[in-house]
Amino acid sequence: MEYLILFLPLVAAIISGFFNKIIGEKFCNYITCLFTTISAILSIIIFYYVIVNGYENNLIIAKWINSGSLEVNWSIKIDALSAVMLVVVNLISSLVHIYSIGYMSHDPHKPRFMAYLSLFTFAMLTLVTSDNFLQLFFGWEGVGLCSYFLIGFWFKKNSANSAAIKAFLVNRVGDFGFALGIFLIFYLFGTVNYNEVFQQINLFTNDELNFLGIKINSIDLVCILLFIGAMGKSAQFFLHTWLPDAMEGPTPVSALIHAATMVTAGVFLVVRCSPIFEYSEFALSIVTIIGMTTSIFAGSVALVQDDIKKIIAYSTCSQLGYMFFATGVGAYNVAMFHLFTHAFFKALLFLGAGSVIHAFHEEQNINNMGGVKNKLPITYTLMLVGTLALTGFPLLSGFFSKDAIIEFAFLKDSSLGYYAAAIGIFTALLTSIYSWRLIFKTFHGDFNNRSIKIDEIQESPMVMTIPLVILAIGSIFSGYFFKDLFIGFEKSYQFWSSSIFFLEPLSSEHPPKWFIFLTPTLVTFSIPIAYYFFVKRKDLLPLIVDGNRPLYNFLKKKWYFDEIYEFLFVSSLKKIGFYFWKKIDGLVIDRFGPDGISNLIKILSNKAVKFQSGFIYQYAFIMLVGFSALLTYLIIK
Repeated sequence: MEYLILFLPLVAAIISGFFNKIIGEKFCNYITCLFTTISAILSIIIFYYVIVNGYENNLIIAKWINSGSLEVNWSIKIDALSAVMLVVVNLISSLVHIYSIGYMSHDPHKPRFMAYLSLFTFAMLTLVTSDNFLQLFFGWEGVGLCSYFLIGFWFKKNSANSAAIKAFLVNRVGDFGFALGIFLIFYLFGTVNYNEVFQQINLFTNDELNFLGIKINSIDLVCILLFIGAMGKSAQFFLHTWLPDAMEGPTPVSALIHAATMVTAGVFLVVRCSPIFEYSEFALSIVTIIGMTTSIFAGSVALVQDDIKKIIAYSTCSQLGYMFFATGVGAYNVAMFHLFTHAFFKALLFLGAGSVIHAFHEEQNINNMGGVKNKLPITYTLMLVGTLALTGFPLLSGFFSKDAIIEFAFLKDSSLGYYAAAIGIFTALLTSIYSWRLIFKTFHGDFNNRSIKIDEIQESPMVMTIPLVILAIGSIFSGYFFKDLFIGFEKSYQFWSSSIFFLEPLSSEHPPKWFIFLTPTLVTFSIPIAYYFFVKRKDLLPLIVDGNRPLYNFLKKKWYFDEIYEFLFVSSLKKIGFYFWKKIDGLVIDRFGPDGISNLIKILSNKAVKFQSGFIYQYAFIMLVGFSALLTYLIIK
């Protein structure tokens, strides 16, 4: 069963990628959707076995590397953590595959697209089922490569190519840190296998290394390097700039990247390495600070975005910040709970946005929409469910998982925990405002599109709406039905016992009632406020913007990160490269190297050709000169 879960998406990718001209487009659609769906069903069965029977396994597919002390297997590790990720990855991937049949129906290269989706799924499955850091890194790089393929799928668009390259390069920064972390793990422990590393951690708690002339605790350094990798893959503060640009890819790609695969890999890495992070208070503080900074940064920027996909993208960035500061305060199980619920409503929102874009003939600016809630009743209703879940509306999935993160941060009973909780509450308010702004400007008010008539707006076909319905069910019920399993004090410790390590048990106390009701109250009251400003009194918004123009420009420019990176890295590196190209390569290397030699040979050949005149007396003279030179050489010698 485990082998099928892992390899069915790979087989589907190979068939659709290499044999699409033989079997045809329809069969490629069917085979990729069928194989990923079977993999999803089997993942749910494995998840059930883990819940009911505590099922664990580690299947060795092959011996991979055996050199000296380095022994690495290609394996499939099944425990609670990998079982949860299998369900998230395969279920969302299968729904995205099915949805893509309708969304990409007019694209001439759909078999290639479906092959990329399946390959992306396989890479993520390889990542989450690894039992060692090397296989993890293989899957890590695999999802990075597939994201490059998918973001730049419409490669004839310059913006798509630029976005793909940007995502690839920014992730290389994080991956370099991750690779250094793996090297350091092997240097310290002599192995890269999880169990062997985790068993030795407590022996190195006081070990120090000289890193760049600075003495630093070895466990702290390992955790920081691993987290740098997680920052790149999960688009955390400083390494987040690739995420909004990734919206250049087709919308199903956005749903898969943001809900189930690439961006969740960083959270998975930190949770999987909880036995290491638990011994580094310093690293956990860094994780908390970066996480809460990311959450408020992305939430503030999403307030002023006009692209429907970029609003949801920044929302993903913000929610990932929640997950990371949950791990930072030691609530790894709560982070996984939010990852689990978030996958449903974020995939729902992205695919719902795709349905809107499809109806508006590829229009993505919410200012050019409006007034279509009656024309798109199914999409409107389902996106409403996703929005309520995202904002943490009472009794929906986001309410149970996101509020739990804020509560556990508060119960950490430290200044950093209180600060994280406050940031979490404020970000929840921002989330509600920008989420309802999207809904109201997209579906309510007047129809603002001048390119098409409102009568041309039609609901998406069933192949696109059925996945939305399934995701909506998960968005409503996943929090309620799984909260005890994921974060209940008795069941959760039993469920996570073999896959998450807690150096100290989480607090079993409850926060004050006023604190429990604070976030849901703010979220609920923000709905009529957003309706008032974005539907009833839209004339007030320009006045508010004009009165706060510097702040608006700061948010609109995304805190000027792109401009700062352009100045510090892109422009400076271009100038350095241009200098070396023109001055060093052109005037020195080329001039005295290949160009100089070729010019010299050309000059000599032009001179030599003059001896080929056809006159016998000239040939005799040249022969005489040559004979004289040879005779002189022999005499001197």
